[in-house]
Amino acid sequence: MDENANIPQQSDEEKPASIPVTIEKVLEVLQNGVVDAEHGAIQWSSNYTFLVSVKQDDMSVMAVYKPQRGERPLWDFPDGSLCQRERAAYITSQAMNWQIVPPTVLRDGPRGIGSMQFFIDHDPDYHYFHFDESLIPQLKRMALFDVLVNNADRKGGHCIVDEQNHLWGIDHGITFHAQYKLRTVIWNFVNQRIADDLLADVQKLRDKLENPNDPYLCEMETLITKGELRSFIRRIDTILTNKFYPAPGPGPNHPWPPV
Repeated sequence: MDENANIPQQSDEEKPASIPVTIEKVLEVLQNGVVDAEHGAIQWSSNYTFLVSVKQDDMSVMAVYKPQRGERPLWDFPDGSLCQRERAAYITSQAMNWQIVPPTVLRDGPRGIGSMQFFIDHDPDYHYFHFDESLIPQLKRMALFDVLVNNADRKGGHCIVDEQNHLWGIDHGITFHAQYKLRTVIWNFVNQRIADDLLADVQKLRDKLENPNDPYLCEMETLITKGELRSFIRRIDTILTNKFYPAPGPGPNHPWPPV
């Protein structure tokens, strides 16, 4: 879906239901709006994460704010880089028109620079381990996305569904590592051939990474390291060559806890 695609509305009180809400407009509010209320910390997060309201003019949206200085240090990821990886995952999803990651920006907030992501209204008790076969096409896309971005933490609870039955992925702070780190609950499609339309989208992404003037590449170069970018390109090339969902690799392949 493109930048003008409609996304879920959050409440009739915040904006008239007759006005379409586009990704472009939500990004503008997230980037330039005023954080006018904090609704508390999200307790189950391993890093400091806050639910906030962001307002611009007569539009207000709920967002998940992850300040850089609240990130828990990890032995294998550079300190202070998780919020940048959240943004990198978002623009990668959009570069393929997949709309897996909710609109996400990097900006200053009440607790300093951090990622700010549009909050998707959903039932937290309905996640991957409760899905039926109707979501398989979207899960295939998400599984491939996780291979590409080298997602080290695709828990079942990181797969959420909105009221339009659209599947979203959240929590992409530990992605794009240069070494193999894929840990996911979605191993349903091992050794299955990847659909041609998905491979075509991946090829478009690869083409963007070949163009030194492409805005996507230019931003990715500011978000992850050169080594991580080279590894990302190698993963893309491997998928385009092999055309099959990979089997679990060496090391731990499932996140803990699974939800």
